Amino acid sequence: MLRLYKLERYKDDQGNQIVYDGEIRENKIDIRFKGSNNTLTISPEADIKDLLVTFSGDNGQIEIGPTTKKRAGLRFELRCGHESRIRIGENVGCAGRTFISAVEGVSVSIGDDVMFAKNIEVRGDDTHPIFDVRTEKRVNPSQSIVVGEHVWIAKHAVVMGGAAIGNGSVIGFRSIVTSSIPNNCVAVGAPARVVRRDIAWERPEVVSRRPNEQYPRKGEKTPQYWNLTDDAAIPEKPRVRPRTDTRRRPARYLPAPVRRLARKLLSSRRD
Repeated sequence: MLRLYKLERYKDDQGNQIVYDGEIRENKIDIRFKGSNNTLTISPEADIKDLLVTFSGDNGQIEIGPTTKKRAGLRFELRCGHESRIRIGENVGCAGRTFISAVEGVSVSIGDDVMFAKNIEVRGDDTHPIFDVRTEKRVNPSQSIVVGEHVWIAKHAVVMGGAAIGNGSVIGFRSIVTSSIPNNCVAVGAPARVVRRDIAWERPEVVSRRPNEQYPRKGEKTPQYWNLTDDAAIPEKPRVRPRTDTRRRPARYLPAPVRRLARKLLSSRRD
């Protein structure tokens, strides 16, 4: 396993690479490559505060979008497996480190302007398999997840594989989302269920506001996310397509000392 503690442009002999042209960052950066042909793409405008990335297989893809508005910063623990993908949109904010896992060829997509509270998990897998003892078939396959735009996920919530959350919705404290939640609604519980529809929310905190103050203040409203709930507006889960050419060149993926020895042997035979 290769570990990097600096966020900067990088590429190695096994096809792993970091695509990043922003300011070099060394504080709270831990990037781990356990496989090959993995790509971490980070916008130079991304406000990275805390980042732990683990590529546990081959051909994984992670994309992190820019931060162009005032947000809490990006704090993530990301786990990406074989042929899997994690996409984080623009202007996402995290009050604490959010854990996201995509393995076994699934994808997790986080839309623009999502707000994560502390201790959130978004996981397309259960880490360990569960089987039916009669058929010996697995009953908990990994599944893709889509979190739409301008979604507020409250503290200690979990979003499980197969879930899809529509734009403008709110997921309540300690809720567990296991299915589809439409746009502009509040969902709470385990499993999460819709308890209120046709809602909108905004980022400004109420802790400094006076009693009976008018809401929202001028300039605080984001009109594009003030919509009536539409059960048909749930975002579709994207499919991850394997790269067209995943064949390895064996010599390329051998350790560097072994490759050097192989070159010496070949050159001696030619002589």
